Amino acid sequence: MSLSVPSPGQAPGFRRLLPVTLTALGVVYGDIGTSPLYTVRVCFYGPYGVAVTHENVLGVLSMILYALIIVISIKYIAIVMRADNQGEGGILALTALVPSRKKNASRPRIPVLIALGIFGAALLYGDGMITPAISVLGAVEGLQVETPLFEPYVVPISVAILVVLFAFQRYGTHRVGRLFGPIMVVWFVTIAALGITWIVREPSVIGAINPVHAIRYFGAHGLPGITVLGAVFLAVTGGEALYADMGHFGKRPIRIAWFALVLPALVLNYFGQGALLLVDGDAAKQPFFLLAPSWALFPLVGIATAAAIIASQALISGAFSLTQQAIQLGYAPRLDIEHTSSHEMGQVYVPQVNFALMVSTIFIVIGFGSSNALAAAYGIAVTMTMVITAVLLHVIAVERWHWPKAVALSVTAVFLTVDLTFFGANLLKVFQGGWLPILIGACIFTLMTTWKTGRRIVAERLTARAIPIDHFMSVIVATPPVRVPGTAVFMTAQPRGTPPALAHNLRHNKVMHEHVVLLTVTTSPVPHVARDEQITVDRLGHGVFMLRLVYGFMEDPHVPIALRAAQVQGLDIDAGDVTYFLGRETILITPRRGMAMWREKLFVLMTRNAVRATAFFHLPPERVVELGVQVEI
Repeated sequence: MSLSVPSPGQAPGFRRLLPVTLTALGVVYGDIGTSPLYTVRVCFYGPYGVAVTHENVLGVLSMILYALIIVISIKYIAIVMRADNQGEGGILALTALVPSRKKNASRPRIPVLIALGIFGAALLYGDGMITPAISVLGAVEGLQVETPLFEPYVVPISVAILVVLFAFQRYGTHRVGRLFGPIMVVWFVTIAALGITWIVREPSVIGAINPVHAIRYFGAHGLPGITVLGAVFLAVTGGEALYADMGHFGKRPIRIAWFALVLPALVLNYFGQGALLLVDGDAAKQPFFLLAPSWALFPLVGIATAAAIIASQALISGAFSLTQQAIQLGYAPRLDIEHTSSHEMGQVYVPQVNFALMVSTIFIVIGFGSSNALAAAYGIAVTMTMVITAVLLHVIAVERWHWPKAVALSVTAVFLTVDLTFFGANLLKVFQGGWLPILIGACIFTLMTTWKTGRRIVAERLTARAIPIDHFMSVIVATPPVRVPGTAVFMTAQPRGTPPALAHNLRHNKVMHEHVVLLTVTTSPVPHVARDEQITVDRLGHGVFMLRLVYGFMEDPHVPIALRAAQVQGLDIDAGDVTYFLGRETILITPRRGMAMWREKLFVLMTRNAVRATAFFHLPPERVVELGVQVEI
């Protein structure tokens, strides 16, 4: 492994463009690509459905069409994807781009925007649980079209499919994508062909291209008509997942796949379903599956199920990337992060997150039982995240891209008008299931902020009682300790203070190693740090060195490799004879000012379940010595 890493956001060369685009189809567009399974049905069937009339059908189709154009094509594909953090996407990467202070302001920015970004990230975890559930349920329910005998088996079959899907994650996004990409090509070609067959039979549906039909819909239905927007929004729920997965493949393959295949196929299929409803209003119960002739139903259910499995992949892989970013930025405890590709640093697998998503998704499937019931819970988390994205994007456009304020305000106003309208429509579904993603998001937001605050308090407590490094150096000069051969590396988060493990070792063992390295590892709010900026070595004298390592939030800290690289910059040690000393913190809950007692207990629980520093920093276990230190919070 080398300290230099490829830039995952760079566009691949021409020879790699086609396979990378194909792989992106299998990961990025599964979510939005399977929305036709349930979107039109929820619009016209169920508790929020509207009557199947000619004007209603054209009005709803017009809303779906322009939602895809405005929200996905313009907002995400054309603009939001420009806000890449060294190629990485996702709301945490976007939050990291927000300047820490306003131009010409002496005081740091109030952390409201940062809190919004964290809450948006927390909401995406809820979406990552609901998307697999509704996608797989929506596909398997196609079996009921042929005969109701399959109805009791829909939930068990869905659960079995989800278990297999999550078990497959360990093999890596690139292998999943290679398998899923061709399937998604077949899927999009199939749904486009199904749509065309019905558009030909009822060409009047093409009139939905005229946005006047959407306006007429609201003119006829008034304010109560807004409820259908909660269903229309299901057509664009993959936007945030698309942005979060940008770091896996780069912008160009994602954009090519969208405009060349995904968007045309989606529009043709939605219009085909609309044409079917104009011919047969009773088809609203399952408009997608009824597009196909009876002989093709079971093959269509099969490919729909495969596509639904793939739909879950965008959110699952996005959750892994989001978790890695959260850990490196200090919003989550250390977890096992496995890199699954030697070519793309953004492709990771997090076993603990995978298991939690699997268990939660299975409970959601069992609890709701049908895609129609789950539709009420779907969408509100994504709309809230989209609103947050629009706000953060405005700040970045003005302060980083230096857009004229009038232009930035105009663009933001358009996006917020659309996003807030969808958000208001989804709010009407809070008591029918919309509470679930909000609850999930609130819980994860609490975990993330508790960890961040708790680590800050622990750092403050350790810094307050740490011996200044200058004082420590003066002591060992005045009363030189016994020096033993070898190199001792003391890891510390307080670069200005003496590591507690070093002070304890000297106090109790009465010796110091011939070479002592005070090592600080920090994370920069960028995905990747240039190799010549990663390592800083300072000689403090008397065999003591200060070593600072800086990584990006998408990089994997590897201390032994960094030590060898630091020798080139003047770190005079024998890399083959190193002992690592770590301070093992025991957190004591006290009434001292810091956090509420329940949050302190939660922080202690998270600390106990965090992956040990030995594994996280790739330290050889046989060369690690841990010295205990108690910290009151």
